Amino acid sequence: MYYGDLRDKRLDADRSDIADSLLRLRQGLNGVPEKKPGGMLLATWNVREFGGNKYGGRIDEALYCIAETINRFDIVAIQEVRPDLRALDRVMQLLGRDWDRIFTDVSYAEGGNHERLAFVWDRRKVRFTGLAGELVLPKVESQKMAQVARTPFICGFQAGWAKFNLCTVHIYYGTSVPNEPRRVEEIKEIGKLLSGKAKDYINVGRNDKKSYSPENLVLLGDFNIFKKTDKTFEALSESGFVLPAGLMKDELTGSNVARDKFYDQIAFYKKVSGIKESAAGIFDFYEHVFRESDAERLAAKGKLADRSKFKDWRTYQMSDHLVMWAEFLVDNADAYLKDLTRV
Repeated sequence: MYYGDLRDKRLDADRSDIADSLLRLRQGLNGVPEKKPGGMLLATWNVREFGGNKYGGRIDEALYCIAETINRFDIVAIQEVRPDLRALDRVMQLLGRDWDRIFTDVSYAEGGNHERLAFVWDRRKVRFTGLAGELVLPKVESQKMAQVARTPFICGFQAGWAKFNLCTVHIYYGTSVPNEPRRVEEIKEIGKLLSGKAKDYINVGRNDKKSYSPENLVLLGDFNIFKKTDKTFEALSESGFVLPAGLMKDELTGSNVARDKFYDQIAFYKKVSGIKESAAGIFDFYEHVFRESDAERLAAKGKLADRSKFKDWRTYQMSDHLVMWAEFLVDNADAYLKDLTRV
C-alpha cells in the first residue's frame, strides 16, 4: 500500500481524517488472516458503481479505504466497475507497483447496466497464467432469457502450488423477490456451461494418483442470492458447485450491509482440490470507517451534502456489499518431497 500521496498538498485539509480512518480500518482488518507464505487470500467484492458519479463521486477518504481493504488480500474479484476507470486507476496507484489488474469491456446488454467485471491481484503472491475470456452461453432454451446480461469473466491464476481458474459474475437482479425467474435461469445456465466445460479448465482426466499442482475451477461474485434455501442457491449447487466449509457455517451472516442476504458467494466446482481451506468470513468495513459517528464530521467538512442521506451516501463511497473472503494453504512442498523419499 502506497501512502506517499497523503503528502499531497491537495489533501492538506483531509490528511488527518484519512489517516485516522486507515488506522481504524487496519486494526479491523486484523480480524482477517495476515498474508503469509504458503497461503492465499481470495476475496470477492461488489464495489457499488465503482467509477460512478452518484452524490458527486467518491471522496479521497473512500478511495484510500477501498485500497486498504483490497490490500489485505492476494486476489480480489470486483463487480460493478463502471465505464469510467479513473476510480479503479486511483486505487491501483494507491495499492502500488506490486499490484496488477484485468477487466472486461463495458456491457451494453439489456440489464448489463454498463458495467465491467475485474480482478486485481498482488503479483508477489499470484501469477496470471494467461487465460482470460468472457463466456457467452450457447443456445438457451429458456424463455426467461436469451443471454446473460453481464457476461461472466474467467481468468487463470496460480498461487504457490495451486492453479485457480476464477470465473466472476454479477447475476441479474430484477425485482426484489428471492427467486426472480431470470436470476435463477442465469445462475442455472452459467453453472451448466461451466460444468460442461470443466475439463477445459481443470485436468479431470489425470491418471496419476496425486497432483501436487492442483487445479480448481471457482465461480465467485454477486449472485443476488437472498437465502441458501432459495432456488437461486439450488441452481448453483445443482450444477456441481460447492462452497468451502467456512462459507457454509450457520453463524456466517450475509454479505449485504444489513447482513441478512447472501448475495455474494465463492463456490468451487465439485470440491476444493489439493489445497486446504484454513479460514473464511465476511469483512464489515462499516464497523471501522464511514460509521454513523463519522457523519457529522463528513457533513461539517462538506463531503456529505445531506446528513439525512448518510446511510445511502456511504454505500456510494464504500459499497452496499461487504467483502467475502476465504483463505487457502497452497504450499504442497512437504507432501511432494515426502512422496519422493518413497520412490
